[in-house]
Amino acid sequence: MHKDMVPHLTTALTGPLLALEEHLLKHQVAIERWLRYQWQATPAPLTGSVDLRNAGFKVAPVDMNLFPAGFNNLNPDFMSLSIQAVQATFEHFHPKCNRILLLPESHTRNQFYLENLAVLQEILVKSGFDVRVGSLREDMTGPESFDLPSGRKLTLEPLKRFDDKVGVEGFIPCIIWLNNDLSDGVPEILKDVNQTVRPAIELGWYQRLKSSHFAHYQQVCEEFAEIIEIDPWLMNPLFRECSGLDFIERVGTDALIGNATSLLQEIQKKYDEYRVKEEPYIVVKADAGTYGMAVMTVRDPQELLTLNRKQRTRMMASKGGHAVDRVIMQEGVYSYETFGKDDGVAEPVVYMIGHYVVGGFYRVHKARAADENLNAPGMNFEPLAFVDNCNNPGDEEHNRFYAYGVIARLSMLAAAREKKEAQQ
Repeated sequence: MHKDMVPHLTTALTGPLLALEEHLLKHQVAIERWLRYQWQATPAPLTGSVDLRNAGFKVAPVDMNLFPAGFNNLNPDFMSLSIQAVQATFEHFHPKCNRILLLPESHTRNQFYLENLAVLQEILVKSGFDVRVGSLREDMTGPESFDLPSGRKLTLEPLKRFDDKVGVEGFIPCIIWLNNDLSDGVPEILKDVNQTVRPAIELGWYQRLKSSHFAHYQQVCEEFAEIIEIDPWLMNPLFRECSGLDFIERVGTDALIGNATSLLQEIQKKYDEYRVKEEPYIVVKADAGTYGMAVMTVRDPQELLTLNRKQRTRMMASKGGHAVDRVIMQEGVYSYETFGKDDGVAEPVVYMIGHYVVGGFYRVHKARAADENLNAPGMNFEPLAFVDNCNNPGDEEHNRFYAYGVIARLSMLAAAREKKEAQQ
């Protein structure tokens, strides 16, 4: 990757994160060996995207989605990484598979999401598979084709049940590739199918919890930190979980305040240890779901006592209108990376297929500050690419990307352990 293709990072001018990067590079052989053993013990889910925040003094994941919808935002010049990852993953785990059915979300008016599907289908076709795209829409009576702004074409077909299998007309797949996060539960047509579904149905948001993921991630970090002799906090956001809530009726407010107080004190203790001058903050968000919904920032626990009705209403609903009765309270990680002439606040989102890093993008928001959620209206995406799947750091300008690849793989390992636990 040419130097001009690497976005300007303000953190490149500060010391602490460079020390973390150098530490990871110094222990590269041990890191890759350890990860290889971990993948043998707990194979990775099929897909994942990891939202990272780079505070200069630490870099940590703040979210992990197993059904990512942004393959169209990846750098097209590096599609070969995705193709190689698909081929390697399927040759190892599904060597006899030659037909794949993509099963997406049901919304069809979002052009960006349809572009995501078209790119994902292109990756799979170029990997050597026969690929069709099904649909769970009940109003669909036949194939529907879309001409997309990129010039790609996409055809959706109604999903059909054939005894204990599902497919589309004239096509029964070996593998069902889910690009649907199952926030609304498992569709009736998918129940008790005698087919392989990846990522596993059990990892859908109808039962998966962010707090469970970050509990596994904390354990992964502690094991990893012992191997390379580093403080796990430098890669791990502290968190608490809180359930039995009703924001509208103000049920559970005392528990929220108590957890927020303890968490902020714990963060401040680490800030004092590392002489961090910034003000600690926490992010409160729904313990399940995606799309940046039901998210709020808290700097003083007493703020939770004075939420107005609009704020409480916003915290009550996640994707699909599902009521929020439990949250994860997570250490806020500042994002001191910027992108472009306007220095828009940026955070990297790393994409993986199996345990391979295939690229990612910067989520950029010109109207947000370093301590705010960037997954909000007004954001845009700037593609980036990782060299050699982030396993070979190359020259100095790629060091940050290697570090991001390591953290993303730790998060994917935590998801692998989630999968193992969910399927027991």
